[in-house]
Amino acid sequence: MVTCACGDFFLFTAALRQAHDCYHRTLGVGKLATETMLFFLSITMLCSTHAIRHTHLNHHRDPLGDSDVEGNWARLPWYQAILGGGLFSIMIQWFGLTHGSRSNRILVGFDLLLIFAVIVAAFITTHPVLIYHVLVMILANTMVGFFAVWSVHHGCDDVVYARSERHPLINLLTFNLLYHIEHHLFPAVPTNHLPVLAKRLDATAPQWTQQSVIPFLAPVNKYPVVHMIEHSEHERKI
Repeated sequence: MVTCACGDFFLFTAALRQAHDCYHRTLGVGKLATETMLFFLSITMLCSTHAIRHTHLNHHRDPLGDSDVEGNWARLPWYQAILGGGLFSIMIQWFGLTHGSRSNRILVGFDLLLIFAVIVAAFITTHPVLIYHVLVMILANTMVGFFAVWSVHHGCDDVVYARSERHPLINLLTFNLLYHIEHHLFPAVPTNHLPVLAKRLDATAPQWTQQSVIPFLAPVNKYPVVHMIEHSEHERKI
């Protein structure tokens, strides 16, 4: 049972990482291949990746702002972020469906049809593998709000609005998804290149990477908080 649970964690996390790269078109493939991958990932994760893409890109346009349905989940206490995970999953998909373009709504519709087909097939056939997959993916979706949003944005503000992890084992187990301030500053950088970017930021702008995702694993921070706007103005003067 423990082995299965670990396998499911890695499957969902790997799928989440691939979906995330699809949202930002950083997989290194064309548009058609990206859209096809999102359909496949919708079936795998049992959530509409096309809807979440719209919500996630809005999160990048207005991080922790009034319209940021995704990021503002981090303003909740940790226990509410966990207990309300099912609502979070519905919210980010609903926002993507209702605020996206007409063409995106069509893609979301296909996502939902595919997901519905998988769930119906699972309960009609009562195949144990399909039933297990459906139940585990539904549970995994309820944890995304805490692990993928709250953990990397809680305690942040509209200046330094994301955290970043430096523990090599944690980053290995989470497929580099916790290099989050790096991703927000340079969303066009593929996830597999974020460790290199993190080293460069640590050397040139450590004030941006001082907030750890898992604080008790991080060394004591020695860097003062410097506003990103002030840092940019300083660079322009140089």
